[in-house]
Amino acid sequence: MGKKIFSGVQPTGNLHLGNYLGAIKNFVKLNNDNTNDCIFCVVDLHAITVKQDPKELKKNINETVATFIASGIDPKKSIIFNQSGVAAHSEGAWILSCVARMGWLNRMTQFKEKAGKDKEKASVGLYSYPILMAADILLYDASHVPVGDDQKQHLELCRDIAQKFNNDFGIDDFLKVPEPLIQKEFSRIMSLKDGSKKMSKSDLSDLSRINLSDNKDQIINKIKKAKTDLLPMPNDIKELEGRPETQNLLRIYSNLSNSTLDNSLKKFAAKNFSEFKKALSELLVDKIIPISDEIKKLLNEQSYLDSVLLDGVEKAEEIASKKVKNIKEIVGF
Repeated sequence: MGKKIFSGVQPTGNLHLGNYLGAIKNFVKLNNDNTNDCIFCVVDLHAITVKQDPKELKKNINETVATFIASGIDPKKSIIFNQSGVAAHSEGAWILSCVARMGWLNRMTQFKEKAGKDKEKASVGLYSYPILMAADILLYDASHVPVGDDQKQHLELCRDIAQKFNNDFGIDDFLKVPEPLIQKEFSRIMSLKDGSKKMSKSDLSDLSRINLSDNKDQIINKIKKAKTDLLPMPNDIKELEGRPETQNLLRIYSNLSNSTLDNSLKKFAAKNFSEFKKALSELLVDKIIPISDEIKKLLNEQSYLDSVLLDGVEKAEEIASKKVKNIKEIVGF
């Protein structure tokens, strides 16, 4: 029996290799499995938990949809929609926020990281958005949610909310308790300049990441300048200990070539870093440039992107609004 999968990507713009390998490549695999029922959401309501330029936000929503399609997600097989287009998400989130508990939200480490030292100035939305994330998932009876390490805690909260709602109203399994789908070996892609930091668009140095919009020369240059270390290429996994930058580059190579880390190590053992970086650059150009070209092409086809979102919103609305109607009846509205 196939899985019912829900996942979302924030339209933050400038999507990079970390987004692709950490999430989107896996989405494509799930989309291509005909036994799965997949829903992919551009979570634009989550994006406004921090201040956005309205024009940029609209552009970023388009770019995220284009990236989904360019990477290989078929909108005829999977639902692709933007969260703000389906009012049931906001309505469901409010009802579930009355079930969730302050103590649960206070444990969320991501809020502490994002809000920084002056959390009093953070938006209420940034604090409570894990409840909206729970509504996103629960309104579609999702059985599985692809999550990275940084989202595991939010999925636990979603599970707690579902179980509490079911218990409070004495209805077994009404809100389905979802399971995580975790890419164990490759869930986090790190910065090309600092192997201890996650690859991020907020990093001031563009050399720290491979953008999905980069051209061939940019990719080659960034890999050439990517930080390594003074030791020779490792022969086995033990020799990777304490070498985060080398480990990161080998993980990227392994993921893109659909190989194990062990096999990649064997392939490049006793070779020098310049040979490995050349092979990595060629592989990146081979995999990323076709996606980059297709994104650029799709961004010039606004009416097509609009039609994909409109179709997705209609399909999502049909599912989510029914669930909210049932929730309201259970609550007593």
